[in-house]
Amino acid sequence: MQQGLAILILAAAFAPAAEASVFAPPKGCQLTLTVQMRQCQVANHYTCADDTPGDRWISYADGSGVFFTSRIDTETRWMESISHETGEIDLLEPRAPDHASFSTLLATGRDDYEFYTQSNYGERRRYAGHDQLTGETVVIDGVPLERATFDLSSYDEAGNFVSRRVGDQYISRDWRMFFSNVETFENAFGDSVKTAQPPVTFSRPGDRGFGNAEPEFDCNVLMTRAPVAPIQPAL
Repeated sequence: MQQGLAILILAAAFAPAAEASVFAPPKGCQLTLTVQMRQCQVANHYTCADDTPGDRWISYADGSGVFFTSRIDTETRWMESISHETGEIDLLEPRAPDHASFSTLLATGRDDYEFYTQSNYGERRRYAGHDQLTGETVVIDGVPLERATFDLSSYDEAGNFVSRRVGDQYISRDWRMFFSNVETFENAFGDSVKTAQPPVTFSRPGDRGFGNAEPEFDCNVLMTRAPVAPIQPAL
């Protein structure tokens, strides 16, 4: 993706609080799906004409606005991520010992991976882990999903442990996507946070709630910017 689009996304995140409650993707991009989740979060999915075919963007917002945006490819690899709070942009390095593969997960029931990212702050990270289908299926808001467990650790360039995420998610075979559920995040300092952010509603073009920029569920009891699932190499 061109750097200009990243700048446009960052600029949108810091727009005045009085902006409309309808999500507007960057110019040249088309909104495709809105997912309302628990713990006061909403994700808007969109595609952009200038990107590689199959690439998708996901913009995450809580009660305070957009805080994280990620781009995935057709194998759900974590190609790019943007933290709107810090301005940090992480890019997937093209070469890796074993890139994440959604196709492998579907074909064998398990996908192991090891890859690297590089940030605009000069920080290089190694990620290693796996996704595994459990064989369980659920239907949420009319959408058939399958449950998958995951275990993902990150390390700095010197090999020191940075963080670990473990839990389960949902996948959609038809949409080739991961959706968050329950996970535990822990870091090298011993901090541990458990989140439960499963999807509640899926809105496509023409559906009620499509393009809603504001989260709907649990916002009266929770305002959080907890770590989000897109770090899954679907991340």
